[in-house]
Amino acid sequence: MGKMTLEELRAIRSSVKSELAKRDSEGKSIQVIVGMGTCGIAAGAKATLDAFIKEMDAESTIVRQTGCMNHCSSEPTVEIIVPEMPTVIYGNVDVATAKQIVEEHIIGKKLLDNKIIDRL
Repeated sequence: MGKMTLEELRAIRSSVKSELAKRDSEGKSIQVIVGMGTCGIAAGAKATLDAFIKEMDAESTIVRQTGCMNHCSSEPTVEIIVPEMPTVIYGNVDVATAKQIVEEHIIGKKLLDNKIIDRL
């Protein structure tokens, strides 16, 4: 790998800062929590986490990870906390389902009943 230019380094820094801002909880009311236990990672939770980070608005939502959620047969699992809505855990959340959760649950305020595995 050759030397990087200052502009390339600045672009990388900007990208990383943007992704880190999505994990900062201060002043954010919506939470997306992705189960990243061993079984979750093996089932593709890293791609699911990346999809939420890409899709979410860093100003209002925190995207973070946690360990096992005890729903191993339904991995990847994602807990969604939205004010004035029930807190739910979705199962088998792939990249396409992550986009659907953002559009329908978080933005549209409608639960995806066919993907809910637990209500808290």
